[in-house]
Amino acid sequence: MANAPIRKIAVLTSGGDGPGMNAAIRSVVRCSLHYGLEVCGVMRGYQGLIDDDVVEMNHRSVSNIINHGGTILKTARSKEFATDEGKQKAVDVLRKHNVDGLVVIGGDGSYQGASRLYHKFGFPTVGLPGTIDNDLHGTDQTIGCSTAINTALESIDKVRDTAQSMERIFVIEVMGNKSGYIAMEVALAAGAEDVIIPERTFDFGGMYKEIIEGNRKGKVTWIVLVAEGAGKAQDVADTITKATGLETRCVVLGHVQRGGTPSGQDRILATRLGAAAVDLLLNGIYGKAVGVVQDEINVIDLAEATKRQFTHLDDYYQLLKILT
Repeated sequence: MANAPIRKIAVLTSGGDGPGMNAAIRSVVRCSLHYGLEVCGVMRGYQGLIDDDVVEMNHRSVSNIINHGGTILKTARSKEFATDEGKQKAVDVLRKHNVDGLVVIGGDGSYQGASRLYHKFGFPTVGLPGTIDNDLHGTDQTIGCSTAINTALESIDKVRDTAQSMERIFVIEVMGNKSGYIAMEVALAAGAEDVIIPERTFDFGGMYKEIIEGNRKGKVTWIVLVAEGAGKAQDVADTITKATGLETRCVVLGHVQRGGTPSGQDRILATRLGAAAVDLLLNGIYGKAVGVVQDEINVIDLAEATKRQFTHLDDYYQLLKILT
């Protein structure tokens, strides 16, 4: 049996926000309109869908948003949507608004919800990788990751100025949930001396020895990056001070990494992926996630897209230690 034609598309952003989400929304809306489709936006993610917080969208709805961080559709997390009853409510709302296909922009939790909507409830969905963590399979980059890395770098460059002036050790905590991608990339780009990530067992004793030996030879500053999923900056700083006797300060960059003007890379990625999502729905291809691999659009099952692994960890870490 052939899939019913798509006449109206809804788009939502879910989970943590990230720079470039607005560019993705803009692309979905304007590409849908280009093909003669109706399009609506769901406010505040899956919870807004359950609450019937749906707005009609047109060209003007997405004017002048491509350069703005965050998401004009807002975002939220929903415990109710985690239940089958909540998902059924969401589908009922979509049917009420005559929506034929849903584009979900978010991370692994958002993808799991979108996959469930399609595979259990039969509602056509497509996912876009909107997360700064870059922890989704099927794409080399996720929307927001490039900007988050650049934002963290700007802050760390400033911290290094103080570290050198005050001759101190600094431990800097960056975002990334259970993924060390941001921490490792930032550590390499910032010239950090060490990095602690969830995917790799860390040798604290070895670090203490290196710091003590470095200090003996006249090295008076040290930058250590910590991914939030691997530990707390304050705890690491306290252990360094206790083990080495050297003054150590901590900085938690926090949500500053989620905001700000999206980089050109994130805007282009989001725009391409938004257009690809609309194409999939128009061609009757559902339950998929779109990404970019080696600069080509890549499509995989939503259920497979949450299994990303950072494959170059050891190479990156070895290079980091060689350089420092």
